[in-house]
Amino acid sequence: MVGSSTSYCMSYLQVLVYWLCELTTDTAIRYSVHGCFVVTCTLCAFISLVWLREQIVHGGAPQWLEQNQQQPLNGVGQQNEAQAAVNGGVENAVLDQPANPAAENVVVGENPEIQEEQVDEEEEDNEDEEDAVVEDAADANNGAQDDMNWNALEWDRAAEELTWERMLGLDGSLVFLEHVFWVVSLNTLFILVFAFCPYHIGHFSIVGLGFEEYVQASHFEGLITTIVGYVLLAVTLIVCHGLAALVKFQRSRRLLGVCYIVVKVSLLVVVEIGVFPLICGWWLDICSLEMFDATLKDRELSFQSAPGTTMFLHWLVGMVYVFYFASFILLLREVLRPGVLWFLRNLNDPDFNPVQEMIHLPIYRHLRRFILSVIVFGSIVLLMLWLPIRIIKYLLPNFLPYNVMLYSDAPVSELSLELLLLQVVLPALLEQGHTRQWLKGLVRAWTVTAGYLLDLHSYLLGDQEENENNANQQPNNQHARNNNAIPVVGEGLHAAHQAILQQGGPVGFQPYRRPLKFPLRIFLLIVFMCITLLIASLICLTLPVFAGRWLMSFWTGTAKIHELYTAACGLYVCWLTIRAVTVLVAWMPQGRRVIFQKVREWSLMIMKTLIVAILLAGVVPLLLGLLFELVIVAPLRVPLDQTPLFYPWQDWALGVLHAKIIAAITLMGPQWWLKTVIEQVYANGIRNIDLHFIIRKLAAPVISVLLLSLCVPYIIASGVVPLLGVTAEMQNLVQRRIYPFLLMVVVLMGILSFQVRQFKRLYEHIKNDKYLVGQRLVNYERKSGKPGTSTTPPQSSQE
Repeated sequence: MVGSSTSYCMSYLQVLVYWLCELTTDTAIRYSVHGCFVVTCTLCAFISLVWLREQIVHGGAPQWLEQNQQQPLNGVGQQNEAQAAVNGGVENAVLDQPANPAAENVVVGENPEIQEEQVDEEEEDNEDEEDAVVEDAADANNGAQDDMNWNALEWDRAAEELTWERMLGLDGSLVFLEHVFWVVSLNTLFILVFAFCPYHIGHFSIVGLGFEEYVQASHFEGLITTIVGYVLLAVTLIVCHGLAALVKFQRSRRLLGVCYIVVKVSLLVVVEIGVFPLICGWWLDICSLEMFDATLKDRELSFQSAPGTTMFLHWLVGMVYVFYFASFILLLREVLRPGVLWFLRNLNDPDFNPVQEMIHLPIYRHLRRFILSVIVFGSIVLLMLWLPIRIIKYLLPNFLPYNVMLYSDAPVSELSLELLLLQVVLPALLEQGHTRQWLKGLVRAWTVTAGYLLDLHSYLLGDQEENENNANQQPNNQHARNNNAIPVVGEGLHAAHQAILQQGGPVGFQPYRRPLKFPLRIFLLIVFMCITLLIASLICLTLPVFAGRWLMSFWTGTAKIHELYTAACGLYVCWLTIRAVTVLVAWMPQGRRVIFQKVREWSLMIMKTLIVAILLAGVVPLLLGLLFELVIVAPLRVPLDQTPLFYPWQDWALGVLHAKIIAAITLMGPQWWLKTVIEQVYANGIRNIDLHFIIRKLAAPVISVLLLSLCVPYIIASGVVPLLGVTAEMQNLVQRRIYPFLLMVVVLMGILSFQVRQFKRLYEHIKNDKYLVGQRLVNYERKSGKPGTSTTPPQSSQE
């Protein structure tokens, strides 16, 4: 027995010694990063679980989870339970209304087949709800009460008791060790339950089915295996839930159902946020291969060389595409009649709650929506990207391909400039109010034209204008509305709820007049829309690049330039041209004198804006990018025996992104001088730009700090260190490592100063708790002796 214990201890010591021998600086940093990532995932997972629990408690559990819980209805309790059933039905009707986007804003006659299908689904849902609500009302309320057993006040009190001395273990208690134990235990449980078990379930299943080679070829074996494990776990949970309901194990049935909801919502979130944008990004890349003179073999080679980077870039492109498509749909809703886009979910609807939809709707409904979304987005990519490229190659053989070749030794990083275009150029254009108004005006003009050509003005824009002109045809219009504008089941309740939330605003739909041969007119409208989108795509793919190439040819001659430069240059030139034309058209009726005055004012404003742009968009990003290059990039990428090369254009492009991130973090952070100045500059705008204020309060301090950060280390490394008589190798080491060393010193000083302030507060708190007996309020009289100017601030006094 002693020998076995000794051998066990020796084996443990050997493992520990081996691990300590392998623990170098690189491995320690890697383990620390992995540990921080695991702790962050644990925290996010627990917050998500608590939030999902709140969604289930407040929004109600699905009907299938509350079934088979029969409670006797007798005497006094019957009336209360019936009332609870009615209230539950009303709440479920309001919550489930946005869960059926096809039933929202529907007018009978728009699509009879879908309308009938939706009415059948609504009737089936209503029947299920009536059977389940009357049967499960009391137990559902009891279940909600069981879920609400925790007291929020107790949690608040626990948060108040969690002070610094308790967290650091300075109060003499063992609460600190208890917290450490619980953190370690929860992290271990999280890794075991949410990572270890699903991964091995998926691994055994993939090996058993013989798909191991295909999964390994994907370069994402761990992720795919874990997702497969979660899918199998969800199937197992729903089967066990059915068996528990069959044998009437109510507690086990509810627990299994809640676990299935958690796994289901997690998988749906992964599909909606991860898989769908990734599919869109890959489809965009595949449809645009001819535009860049690339093949699928090139994409395969790039994926094999860097799978993570390739997937991230495609996911990023897909997210941008989905975001701008959703923004365009929101703009269409502002123009079109409410009810035209009934087949698309309204993101501005206050009743829209995607998490509630994930909880309540069955999985086949989500699968149907996913397939429909893939078809719609894929068809739009074919219409606005693949087909225009084919037409351009046929009509303009020498125009394509775009010159976007990526070289590792290029003086400018195209990837950084692409991020700059996506994060700075396009938002700067789209955030301008007049740009959005131009697009909205074009959409309205197209809608009016198509409506009058196809006699669909009432269908697209409503009957407000026609009712004013055709008041004598009110009986006919009323008869048409009665025949064609019958709302679906439950629309009245939804309209009332919308009226309460929007304070008398527009409800879900507006009636319209249905012309003859309505399906044929809708088909012609779709064809006209496709032709318009095709022409618009052709213009957007050719005009900015043509203009940019022509302008850049005066500077570079016949040399080929990355099309990112030409497209951005042409885009801004087109925007400035349209803006100048609209401004001149608006000024023409005011006379020549007013025009000259406006030109003088705008010239002065443009000069001020150029000076501010040179300082804030030129000098500051350049210095920031160069400092980032010296502190982070050069020490990590360039060895000590090599000389780093700096490219100003690349540093400037990266500095613009860093400046944008820093500005966003500053605006979200606490109040200090930089945040106040940025908010003041943003509030003044371009028209009321204050050049003196910007230079004195913003540009000069920021540029001074950046110049000091760049110059002081260089002076120390190149001027002071050689005077000490050190070797050339030591001088090179100091020159290359002084910037990250000073950064670490600054960060360490900041952390120490923060901890000193916290310990001072802790000291004051402990001193007050130990020695402070009481506090009392005394009146304060001003020395001026003016009547009615006394205040009563609190003052602490020791008794």
